[in-house]
Amino acid sequence: MKLSLLGIAAALFFSSCTMNEDQLKEALKKDPSILTEAIKANPSEFIEALNEAVQVARADMQKKKEAEEKKKFEAYFDEPLKPEIRDEELIRGTKGAPITLVEYSDFECPYCSKGYETVLELLEKYEGKIQFVYKHLPLSFHPNALPAAKYYEAIRMQSEDKAIKFHDNLFENLAKVKKGEKYFKSVAKELGVDMKKLAKDVKSEEVAKRIEQDQKEAAKFGFQGTPGFLLNGIPVKGAYPTDHFVGIIDQLKEKGKLDI
Repeated sequence: MKLSLLGIAAALFFSSCTMNEDQLKEALKKDPSILTEAIKANPSEFIEALNEAVQVARADMQKKKEAEEKKKFEAYFDEPLKPEIRDEELIRGTKGAPITLVEYSDFECPYCSKGYETVLELLEKYEGKIQFVYKHLPLSFHPNALPAAKYYEAIRMQSEDKAIKFHDNLFENLAKVKKGEKYFKSVAKELGVDMKKLAKDVKSEEVAKRIEQDQKEAAKFGFQGTPGFLLNGIPVKGAYPTDHFVGIIDQLKEKGKLDI
């Protein structure tokens, strides 16, 4: 952080000297030790002035950061991000609905379980007007996230309805996900999944490639943590409450980008 030594020096000098700013600049140029001596003579005043300067600088940087983030966020309304919606995509809600919610998620992430609750609330609130797509972003430090994603995709290849139930079961029983494949198999068996086909598909290149596609797309959009969402192309990074998404939907309507 770059602070103005002149400003700090002025704070020390002007309370006891009659020098103006130009004179102070000239004096410091000729003899920089003046500042050192002033600090030594007034250590508490120097620390106070320095702390005040740091606080002002931080507040200024925060305002600039918030302004930049707001400007970037607003730009997405005119140039939304465009995720791939595959022909065989599992659509939850109403296919082709005006509201499209895409999530990049991790079955072992506690924040994603909160995101799951938000998704259910949005599906209920905007019933008939929203379609939801679940995509994968298993994080490396969650050892059971990738296997869970593979089981989800392998089950989806048999039945979308059973894949949805598998998805919901894992997020509603997050602690059991740590049991890994033993638990995934037990859930699949309860759902009546063809276990022989499942064992084959879990290890298939098709499943691995699909998850990899999701991961690459998430990275392209700047999602590093989970959950990450795209609401009609507007990015939401984190497990924000339902009201946050409702606010974006209201903005889309106000800007004429959404007619519901």
